[in-house]
Amino acid sequence: MKKRVLLLAATMISSMAFATVRLPNIFGDNMILQRDKPIPVWGWADKNEKITIRFNQQTKTVKADKNGQWKVLLNPEKAGGPYNLSVKGQNDITVHDVLMGDVWICSGQSNMEFHVKDVLNADREKAASANPDIRHFYLPKDISATPKADIKQSAWLPASPENTGDFTAVGYFFARTLNEQLHVPIGLIHTSWGGTIVETWISREGLTDNEAFSDLMKNTPVLNLDSFALVNKNRVAKTIQTLQGGLPDAATATSWSSENIADQSWLKMKVPGAWETQQLPDFDGEVWFRNNFNIAPADAGKPAELSLGPIDDNDVTYINGTRVGSTNLYSASRVYQIPAGVLKAGNNVIAVKIQDTGGGGGFTGESSDLFVNIAGHKQSLAGNWAFRIASVITADNNVGPNSYPSLLYNAMIHPIIPFAIKGAIWYQGESNADRAYQYRKAFPLLINDWRRLWNQGEFPFYFVQLASFNSANGNSQNGSKWAELREAQTLSLNVPNTGMAVITDIGEPKDIHPRNKQDVGKRLAAVALHNTYGQNNIFSGPVYQSMQTNGNKITLSFTSTGGGLTVKDKYGYIRGFEIAGTDQQFHYAKAYIDGDKVVVYTDEVSSPVAVRYGWADDNLEDNLFNKEGFPAAPFRTDNWKSVTEDKKYSVR
Repeated sequence: MKKRVLLLAATMISSMAFATVRLPNIFGDNMILQRDKPIPVWGWADKNEKITIRFNQQTKTVKADKNGQWKVLLNPEKAGGPYNLSVKGQNDITVHDVLMGDVWICSGQSNMEFHVKDVLNADREKAASANPDIRHFYLPKDISATPKADIKQSAWLPASPENTGDFTAVGYFFARTLNEQLHVPIGLIHTSWGGTIVETWISREGLTDNEAFSDLMKNTPVLNLDSFALVNKNRVAKTIQTLQGGLPDAATATSWSSENIADQSWLKMKVPGAWETQQLPDFDGEVWFRNNFNIAPADAGKPAELSLGPIDDNDVTYINGTRVGSTNLYSASRVYQIPAGVLKAGNNVIAVKIQDTGGGGGFTGESSDLFVNIAGHKQSLAGNWAFRIASVITADNNVGPNSYPSLLYNAMIHPIIPFAIKGAIWYQGESNADRAYQYRKAFPLLINDWRRLWNQGEFPFYFVQLASFNSANGNSQNGSKWAELREAQTLSLNVPNTGMAVITDIGEPKDIHPRNKQDVGKRLAAVALHNTYGQNNIFSGPVYQSMQTNGNKITLSFTSTGGGLTVKDKYGYIRGFEIAGTDQQFHYAKAYIDGDKVVVYTDEVSSPVAVRYGWADDNLEDNLFNKEGFPAAPFRTDNWKSVTEDKKYSVR
């Protein structure tokens, strides 16, 4: 009898544990809920379990369905709080300190992921950030082959000197500007992943139903990630076997920092250059690079400076077996001091261990970034370096977010739908530049797909145009993938209720992650304040409208001129314009402002037919603005064939 009682008690406890009411992980203390809209609250319980939800003056009840799922819509609430949200079934849940305000999704790749602690004047920004009306929720990185019901555990955190450093910088400065102007709480749901392509953020259904991707998706089955990981693992193993016959043991790999090892049989790779574009496509792991350089006897033993430019992600660097520095930040330019006594006359050896945890990997700067500087004399280190793979990263079973379509939508977007939101901000595109022309279809698809799935109407969707960055010396002469990606972003403004922040003037030609995120956030906020909140502010720079030819001159008309066109630099003349005739060869053009128009010409083209402005990877020299300080968006008047026009998304 005693055993039967114990068994019955255990069964009841087990049943109660199974029946525990649970909210999704996006709900938690310090959260912000969307004001002035119905408020979805959902979760899980035992089948047919009755749940009571209380919030402010509202009380609603619901019964879980046969699968244990439940959902209610609370009535809209005005901005304010704090309130408690309570959910009661066979157990009680209380979420404390809930504010009503505006909630914005912050998504994209590394420039959205970029933290406040890494921006210009970061210490000052963090110290002045205390504001409980700005709150940030970080979605932990995750991938899934099918839509997930919930996200990994995380927390809502208020802005403070202790917390803000880990916020998305673009999102934080966007929120700060909105809060200063609107005086309502702003919530940020930060879901981003560096190095990711747009297709991984779109639902499978969205891709399948779109004419640009439907044929691909018909031949792309839903895979078990473990099975896909095995295929990926075998592919990487085959690459390693082909390149070097296998992986070294730990002791051998460690010895590669030494001065005297036999590396003559190692393969060569061009440095700088991301290894994904060379012998190691889609490879994540540790790779050693070695190079030799000569030092004159007069310079032997002197202290020196070593510059390697930016490295993706982490490095440890040695000269003649002596460790001279290490950095664990993918966006930082490496500059290390070589102590006196390390360099010797004749041959010297540099060894660099690079760890890439996802996305691009290797030396990602310019040739001019790589040198040894001894007393003002620079010796270039660019060229072919010896390389060898030391290890493979096996996180997530060697499957990355770009390995298959929809992986990030499934894990980092779907689980937070239908959380009520005001809108979304987006900073992404760098990883799609090779397929920039197709981005004309892919990016609008993402916007419309999210809107369809959220079922909250055509909510605002504002995005950042790519900054100036010398990706591959692209320009009108040899083609610019980055210019074409920017053009695709501009064309996406045809989607209703969208807006774009142009930031060509605040990029960094040698750093894909510019540290001035303050102005990025402010410019996005300017768009939102005008379009979403109805303020009468200028929110855009000049936008090309039309052209008129008169002899060898072309007159350009613009919208969004604000208080008038102006040239923003000390020289006083406009830079960034080019003109071409029917031969499609572009020439640098002179330009001047004529009222609210710009006149461009060059003596080299007597009968111009096309104009381009800012058509280059690095277009930092562009200097046409309106008087409110917003830069003109890059553009072209021609529709000549793009260098990325034939590049399409594929799945291996």
